[in-house]
Order: sequence, then structure tokens, then C-alpha cells
Amino acid sequence: MKTTLLSKENNVVKFTMEFTAEEFDAAVVKAYQASKDQFVIDGFRKGKAPRSIIEKHYGEGIFFEDAINNMFQEAYPAAIKELDLEVIESPAADFSEIGHGKPLTVTITVGVFPIVEIKDYKGVEVEQVEAAVKAEDVDNEVKAMQKRNARVVTVEREVKDGDTVILDYAGFVGDDQFEGGTAENQELKIGSGMFIPGFEEQLVGAKAGEAVDVKVTFPEEYHAEDLAGKEAVFHCTVHEVKEEQLPELDDEFAKDVSEFDTLDELKKSIEEKLEKYAKDQTLNEAKNDAIEKVYQANEIDAPKNLVEDEIDSMAQELNRQLSYQGLGLQQYLQFMQKDMAEFRDELRADATKRVATRIILLSIADAENIEVTTEEMDAEIKEMASLYNVPEEQVRSMIGEDNMSFFGKDLMVKKAIDLIYDNANVKMVKEKTVVEPVAEEE
Repeated sequence: MKTTLLSKENNVVKFTMEFTAEEFDAAVVKAYQASKDQFVIDGFRKGKAPRSIIEKHYGEGIFFEDAINNMFQEAYPAAIKELDLEVIESPAADFSEIGHGKPLTVTITVGVFPIVEIKDYKGVEVEQVEAAVKAEDVDNEVKAMQKRNARVVTVEREVKDGDTVILDYAGFVGDDQFEGGTAENQELKIGSGMFIPGFEEQLVGAKAGEAVDVKVTFPEEYHAEDLAGKEAVFHCTVHEVKEEQLPELDDEFAKDVSEFDTLDELKKSIEEKLEKYAKDQTLNEAKNDAIEKVYQANEIDAPKNLVEDEIDSMAQELNRQLSYQGLGLQQYLQFMQKDMAEFRDELRADATKRVATRIILLSIADAENIEVTTEEMDAEIKEMASLYNVPEEQVRSMIGEDNMSFFGKDLMVKKAIDLIYDNANVKMVKEKTVVEPVAEEE
């Protein structure tokens, strides 16, 4: 097959796919082989009639449609890839004269991802907060590490706030024990707020082996309507009191939890990581602000089919996130008391902005002749593999060979964002200026 680009104007592309007579005839033979079992011809067993007999009986073109469909399914994606096109709709196709022993030319007309003229994307005014890490930020990280490495040990004393208790309880409203209010060897951290208000506080001061009656009033909005707003008593027995013991913050702690020999080295490493994170965060915020200003300066008409595709992607992403919690999108919609149409309508504004922003960035990339090299794609894959701690080949497999061109477009978008930022008037500030909305006159 030979592919030839004829024109590319107003986001519409026209090109031809040319097949030789031999390629077309081979496709006809393949179509015959795939469907010959469907034909019953007198004098032949089912599926054994020669192609010439079937064509004589049903017409010369009996296998042409299947042959052309098979050729199109293979050739069209290859042509799109060869011409580096990002199509956004189903193509329209015109065919040359079709017949045995004749070459076939298919002329394709299809809409592609819009590339438009973008204004005011250089010289954008942006405020960027200076990244700063305080000593207390480092201390908080160290304390978090200390807490993660704490031991929980059984103690012989009264319950204090922050302790963990092991207890039995049985809940009663009046003389009636209610369903769901009973447990044995339940673990509860005092002060966690896991139980209804007032329950945990009444266990403070108890000792292991003691019985405690906890009196509470269920909230008016409690999920069990038969208990909402009612007074109840939980007969509790405390079996065990445990406290959290934190390790000493010293050089031994640093050795136990990290590759460093001293606490000072550990703190220095944490400080460097926090500084990098802060710089990355403030840089990304400044870039997002710059993109937002370019977006506001340009009116972009986002094609409806691209918006709907983006909504599909957003819905799929939410469904994937819900799956980690053992839920699905339909369950989520039932819980939120919405139907799919309402859900999609809620996403439409955000999806429209996403599509418009991508149009802006790829249009800037086109205007600035931004390209992505194979080396840059390899470097990005290597960085992703390092970030997720997986082999590079696994990252390539996740992307998929057929999606490499889209992966390259994503990198092109990143480079366009960098170009906007590099050409912006960036003012470094201690904190961002907050513009108060102007109150409307009555």
C-alpha cells in the first residue's frame, strides 16, 4: 500500500491509500476463504464450492465488500500512523473503480485534532512563591517517622487519652439490647473519634478488668433511624490497656529507619527532599497559572466529540479509583442519587476546559516547531520506571506500541508548557497576592 497526503486545511485532512491489483485480489481470496462455508451451491458440499462458481452464482463482487473492509481495517491505522495524524472522527471514504485485476485507490477525508492560532502566550505575568522549608517542617517529618516506628505495649495503669484499649461492649436502649451494638475484644484508640460522641471519653480512668457503663445519646442524624436521638447505655469490660511508646530521636534511630548513621544526616536528607518538593510544587503552580492566563486570553471552540471522549476518560478514571475501594461507578451514582446523564453533565465544563487547553498547548507546539526526539521519549520512560520502581520494558508495555505517538504528544504538551513559563514574566514573591472580588453594586 502507498499512502499520499493530498491536503491539510482547516483541521481536515485528505489522503489516498493506493493498493495494487495483486493486493486487492489477495484480499478477495482471503475474504473467500473466510466466508466460503456460508455458501451452499448445488453439486458441491457446503464450503467446497470454488470461488469462481460462487462469483458466477452470486455476482463478481460478492467478496468485494469483505475484502475492502479487511484491507481498510489494516491499512487505515497504518496510514494514520505514517502521516502522524490525530484523527477525531470517523473518516469518509471514496473508492476508485473496483474489479478483479484492477488497482484500488481509497481517498480518505477526515477531521484531525484542531491546530489554531494562539495569541498572547509569551510575556505572561506570573507570581511564583519562593520555596521555603522551615526547621519545624523537618522536625514534623522526623516526628512522623518516629510515630510510624512506635511500639504499642500493654501497661498496668488507668486509661489515658491516646491509649488503645481492648474491650467488650453491649449496647442497650432501656432494657432492650439493640442490634449492631455488641462486640468482643474490640480494639479502640481513645480520642480517635471512631465511636459516637461521648463514648471514648468515658473510658478514660478505667483499668484492665474493670466494668464501665458508658451513657451516650445517639446523634439526631444517626444512620440507624431506630436509634437516632435516643439515649443508650453500653455495658463495657476493659480487658487490656496499651500505650504507644516512641523511640528516642538519636543516632540509633537514624540507623534503624534510614541509610544514615546520624540524626543530623537524616534531617539534612529530609530537608533536601522537602526543598525539592516545595520547589517543584511552586514551579508547577506558577506554570498552571501561566497556562490559565493563556487559556483566558484565547477563545477556543472545543469539538463536541473530543469533549465527550474526555468525559469518557474522566469517568473511566473515577471508576478505576473506586475499584480500589471495592466499588464501581454505578454504585457511586446510586449512592449520590444521580443518573449517568447528570453525572456527565457535571463533568462537561471541566472536560471542555481540558480539551481547549490541550488544543492551545499543541497549537503552540506546532507554531514553535516543537518536536520530541526518540532520546527524549526514552529518557521519560526511564524516569517513569525509576519513579514507580519497575523495569523500563514494563513501562513501554503499559504505554503500548500503538500509543507511542500519543505519548510523544504528551511530551510535546510538556515542552509547550515549559516554553510558556520560560517566556513568562515571573515575579518571585513570599506569598501570592490575593485579589478580592469586587462587590456588585446593589
